[in-house]
Amino acid sequence: MPSREADEFLVAFGQAVRRAREARGMSQEDLGFEAELDRTYVSGIERGVRNPTVKSIFRFAKALGVPPSVLMRRAERGA
Repeated sequence: MPSREADEFLVAFGQAVRRAREARGMSQEDLGFEAELDRTYVSGIERGVRNPTVKSIFRFAKALGVPPSVLMRRAERGA
């Protein structure tokens, strides 16, 4: 995947995480706590400036109550 496309996907993934978090009424701090990730990492993911690992994608999904594939599909539609 060319760099620009990859960057766009990171932004779309971050938007998918943000929408799911807000739909659950969670703050970034709440999500970080539930996912056992730092709030600044959550912020970086949501802004599309951090590249999540498979492990962190799993943690986000679990904390948000959705399968990881749901976040990825939402990101694919947004990219």
